[in-house]
Amino acid sequence: MGKKMTKKKLAKKITTFQTVNEFLSQMGGDGATQLVSLYEKGFDPIRDEEIAGKMKVKVTDIRTILNRLHYRGVANYQKKRNKKTGWYSYTWTIDRKRILELIIEKQKEEIEKMEQKKEHEETYSFFACKKNCHEFPFEIAAEYQFRCPDCGSELNSIDGRKRSRGLTDKVGQMRKEIEAFSKLI
Repeated sequence: MGKKMTKKKLAKKITTFQTVNEFLSQMGGDGATQLVSLYEKGFDPIRDEEIAGKMKVKVTDIRTILNRLHYRGVANYQKKRNKKTGWYSYTWTIDRKRILELIIEKQKEEIEKMEQKKEHEETYSFFACKKNCHEFPFEIAAEYQFRCPDCGSELNSIDGRKRSRGLTDKVGQMRKEIEAFSKLI
């Protein structure tokens, strides 16, 4: 993170985290990060038409993003009927806390998978060819007589300790992010 920032300041700038931006893009599609950053600039609550104008995109695209975010509990709206026209207008807010909660939940699941994979890496010997067609545990590689069934080249041992260290580093990094996000909630 670099500089020490107050909790309040950080809470307003969650889109500075790459993990948040990737998550928003996956969850809400293109434009979701830009939409959330509008809220971080103080445009909260705001109508979908105003968002479209500020982002210079079609209102239907904004509604698609907002509905995707709403499905996950990140975007919330209030509906108000115009008495003259009979049309409804929707005023939207973004729940930044919910974004962080979803990311923390996702990262905890990912950490669990990585730790299982790490244990698997440390327990078994794996083999692969130079082209990396496939990766096989020792038993399967032995059945293929240490020859790749796809390209026919020799299967060589893979350094599981190196990959295990990589997983350990990644898990450590994710735990630090979880800790940082937890402080923002």
